[in-house]
Amino acid sequence: MQRRQFIKTAGFGAAGVAAAPFVSTAQAQETYTWDMVTSWPKNFPALGTGANDFARRVEELSNGRMRIRVHGAGELVPALEVFDAVSAGTAEMGHSTPYYWRGKVAASQFFTAVPFGMTTTEMNAWIYHGGGQELWDEVYANHNLKPFAVGNTGPQMAGWFKKEINSLDDMQGLRLRLPGLAGEAMNAIGVSTVTLPGSEIFTSLQTGVLDAADWVGPYNDLAFGLHQVADYYYTTVWNEPCALVESFINLDAWNELPEDLQAVIREAARASNLAMFTEFAFHNAQALETLVDEHGVELRTFPDDVMQALYDATREVIQTQTENDEQSRRVYESYSAFQQLMRPFSDIGEYAYFKGRDSIGA
Repeated sequence: MQRRQFIKTAGFGAAGVAAAPFVSTAQAQETYTWDMVTSWPKNFPALGTGANDFARRVEELSNGRMRIRVHGAGELVPALEVFDAVSAGTAEMGHSTPYYWRGKVAASQFFTAVPFGMTTTEMNAWIYHGGGQELWDEVYANHNLKPFAVGNTGPQMAGWFKKEINSLDDMQGLRLRLPGLAGEAMNAIGVSTVTLPGSEIFTSLQTGVLDAADWVGPYNDLAFGLHQVADYYYTTVWNEPCALVESFINLDAWNELPEDLQAVIREAARASNLAMFTEFAFHNAQALETLVDEHGVELRTFPDDVMQALYDATREVIQTQTENDEQSRRVYESYSAFQQLMRPFSDIGEYAYFKGRDSIGA
């Protein structure tokens, strides 16, 4: 891929100078126009629109000194080539999710979701306060990138299945769309997994290329019409108790920015992270009601033997990866230690509240 020249122009609005008193006048007069390539269909609910919202926040907070042009998957580069495009400087920014890059950066998976791992609240705490961001910066710097959390889907469903799963035997030989560590764990129990962009899931289920597919949750799954091509919706949250959405920036472009615009991006990312999570929470509740009440979707949970097999396989997959990749070992040690730190309060906090609420039928 060809490295592009970063677009930087001069502007003379007084508002730009006033908004950035700690940078030089010359810096405050410069404006920047960047391209953001994404792994999502253009304007796709929450994910694609989340990229748009992030770009809007950057432009507003910078008083127009920074403009980001958002490109849907396939417009400039394919969905799963975003990482390479931004690393090479073909575009300044990307919007995707880290576990898509496991073939290039094994440790990236820990920054999206770990099966039986941390929730969104716990994950955000690790990124912002537990050393996660620093490790993430280190991992991506090797690929000329600077990463930020810009969203989270919250807990994701186990996926859509064409047949009912009553035992571990029913999983054998299934062809399933499922990325990341969860996909590797599924492989270990006899399922054949692939990573496909979201735009290919419906057709792959419809034509029999896939027997089952994970996507996100009710909000996005309804938008793709997955209930039309698979009868059973497995709600067992094991694979992705949360799923972090990222934006990453070409490191050369990032280093060229004045400090005030770097601060704008940081704060826009934090705001976008919260906004996407709350959007998913609200619309997932609405979409689940629609799927069940209007479309007659049958909700299911995996049987105990499947869950035990997946837990055992997850531990083996992580152990193998961390033994063979020093970067993964360091990242997972931090992740795991932080999860153990958070667990006692999570148990006596929200988990205890949910149990108490259920016990009285509230």
